[in-house]
Amino acid sequence: MAFKRQILNPRVIEDLKKRSDIGIVFYLVVAGIVLLSESYRSHHPDFSKLFLFSFAGICLFRIFHLSIAKWMQPKFEKFNTWIFVLSVCLTALIWGLGFANFMIHEGDLYAVLLMVMCTVGLCSGEVVAFLPYFRLAIVYSFLALVPAMVGMLVFKMNVPLVLALGLLGGHLFFLARNGNREYWEARENEYILEERSKALEKMNRIDDLTNLYNRRYFDEAFSFEWTRSVRNKTPISIIVFDIDDFKRINDEYGHLAGDQYLTAIATIIKNIFKRQTDITARYGGDEFIVLISNTALENVSMLAEKVRLKVQALQSEYEGQALQASISAGIATCVPDQKDKPQSLILKADKALYQSKANGRNQVIENC
Repeated sequence: MAFKRQILNPRVIEDLKKRSDIGIVFYLVVAGIVLLSESYRSHHPDFSKLFLFSFAGICLFRIFHLSIAKWMQPKFEKFNTWIFVLSVCLTALIWGLGFANFMIHEGDLYAVLLMVMCTVGLCSGEVVAFLPYFRLAIVYSFLALVPAMVGMLVFKMNVPLVLALGLLGGHLFFLARNGNREYWEARENEYILEERSKALEKMNRIDDLTNLYNRRYFDEAFSFEWTRSVRNKTPISIIVFDIDDFKRINDEYGHLAGDQYLTAIATIIKNIFKRQTDITARYGGDEFIVLISNTALENVSMLAEKVRLKVQALQSEYEGQALQASISAGIATCVPDQKDKPQSLILKADKALYQSKANGRNQVIENC
């Protein structure tokens, strides 16, 4: 099965947030460091305040949004996603406009150099952080770099720096593209491993022929339900079904016919015991077992009788030959306590099944 890339699915958004949330604090620190230059602040006090307050404002908004977004899921999932994306873009735009002002205004060479270094560092770091969403990584770099490049070209200032920033942008583009590809390949491998793990888990609990649970899983489920019944003092029931004279079908028509008939019986059982808490399993060659929790005995017996009647009326054919048999059932029900053992209930159901066979088959016997 091919892995479908959904760029803005919840898992990707969560990865983006985890990758970028720590950077918000560094934004504030870096902005403060850049404006430490008294020479620049004295020449451009209004811009310095505007840049610092704007940048601090968007960073605080992002921190606030990250803290409340989890409480707004999943009802406002799409809204939260776009708030996150737009806030990242606005962060890059504010920084980019600030970077442009540093480049085209007179100021301390130290402050200008520091701003260039911080811009290069932030762009490189955020491109790596936003690798899961290639477009966001590219838009961030564009908004952070291009305003300054355009400003310097318009005022014919630092053309070599413009070229250098252009090369940096190209490098970041290829870095983001390759990193994005590696991220999604890793996600695809993770998806394949998860699917294989699910398939293996299913193999360990499902009977291949009948698609019912296998005995191993039934034993685990029975142990769990038994403990819960002891704790809650609620009834628990076991029904054991056995196809009457199944050996005759195998001998007369072959094992493929027998397998077909087993599958048909399993479908009947599964369709009748369809509550989520009902556990239906193939317990042996032609033996099926059902675990029913917190249900009155009369209802359990009624369901078992329904299976018997359905099997009796079943008309199955294999290569033009009619396959017909009946089914016997034994039922045991109890409200267990601490001193009881789970296997005792199965033994009681087996005894009831034996009695059903001894009494002429094709009937349901209770042993309570």
